[in-house]
Amino acid sequence: MDWLLYPLAFAGLLGVLVVVHEFGHFIIARFSGVHVLSFSVGFGKALFSVVDKNGTTFKLSMIPLGGYVRMYDDRDDAASLEGMASVPADAVPHSSLSPGWKIAIAVAGPLANFILAAVVYALLFIAGTTEYAPTTQAPPADTKLARAGLDAPARVLRVDGSDVAGWQSVLMSLSDRLGESGTIELEVQNLSTGRGQTLQVPITTWLQGEAQPDVLGSLGLQPALLSVVGDVVEGSPADRAGLRAKDWVVGVNDREISSWRQWVDEIVAHPQVPLVITVVRAGQQLQLSVTPAARTTSAGATIGFVGVSPDVIEVRFDPLPALWKGVVETVDKTAMTLSMVKKMIVGLLSVQNLVGPVGIAQIAGDTVKTSWQMFFGVMALMSISLGVLNLLPVPLLDGGQVVLIVIEAIKGSPVSERLQQGAAQLGLLLVGLMFVLVTFNDLMRLFG
Repeated sequence: MDWLLYPLAFAGLLGVLVVVHEFGHFIIARFSGVHVLSFSVGFGKALFSVVDKNGTTFKLSMIPLGGYVRMYDDRDDAASLEGMASVPADAVPHSSLSPGWKIAIAVAGPLANFILAAVVYALLFIAGTTEYAPTTQAPPADTKLARAGLDAPARVLRVDGSDVAGWQSVLMSLSDRLGESGTIELEVQNLSTGRGQTLQVPITTWLQGEAQPDVLGSLGLQPALLSVVGDVVEGSPADRAGLRAKDWVVGVNDREISSWRQWVDEIVAHPQVPLVITVVRAGQQLQLSVTPAARTTSAGATIGFVGVSPDVIEVRFDPLPALWKGVVETVDKTAMTLSMVKKMIVGLLSVQNLVGPVGIAQIAGDTVKTSWQMFFGVMALMSISLGVLNLLPVPLLDGGQVVLIVIEAIKGSPVSERLQQGAAQLGLLLVGLMFVLVTFNDLMRLFG
């Protein structure tokens, strides 16, 4: 039944984004006084509908790839209103509104998506997240990082001056530089020396045209859960042996250790057996003796343990700071999304990076299986993308409607019906071509 998770996650993700977006249009339309004929989640034939006391039909439609709010217009005739609730005699048409109200209704949908993203990010900051520290193996000799001066395992501290928590924030910060030329500034802690290093990594039209850019690997970053100690349990064998947080375990009984898994395997395999461990602390190598205590598993096996945990980062805020952080995160991600759109337009980024319905379903399903925090993080990012997309000056989208309203305000009279129909047809063509492109990208990623 695992396959069922993907369409369900997709429906849940897109359903929330669409409902919030259309509710933004709907609530401002109600404030303006205009009569709302229908509020639809999805397109096509209605699967379920209900009429409220104001005569608005709320419906769930068959094709779950969007939605719409339809407002009364004085050009509506009986045929176009067939099957809808009767229109009150004093209904206010959309066409009678001032340009200001029309623009407010148009931008309210994208604004609602940005608000949703800020709220989701705030809730994630309140709930808190735990990530492994962004530690990397020593970069291969022929990589950008090696040429910039890194020759040992390290922990990434900052990207272009911005603090990073885990690999996800490292990836997002680096992705903002795709297609650019110049220098990426990476601040790292060299685990061999214990000292900080500031690396200037030159890039030239970085990964331009790449369909699936390897942001980390192209620099030489190799994420790994290294054997760096996070917490030491008080009174544990590790505590008595003198192990400290941030110690990097590099050897056990003269055997080299390169990962947390290897370190754990050595401990588990040697209950009540003295071990000589080699650690690097502040650039100095030390040898400590630790005897793992014995513990019996539910299967009856005896294993060793010393009372340490890997190096992790916890991010958690109180409600008010979390709300502010949510707003800041939304602004930052919006700026990054706009930057990527600009880069695609000028050719610095490949349009093959665009994701369509199949790709969204795959991402939604994968993140649901990973953690609820990742799923809601994707929801916030998709909400921002939907808001930005709808503000583009393309007919049929909210940004295109704003352009027509501004033209109307400048002219002092409504845009001709012929021009509106032509714009709608052009918008339909562009949106259709975009849908074909992103679906092709999805299928190439899936089967290519």
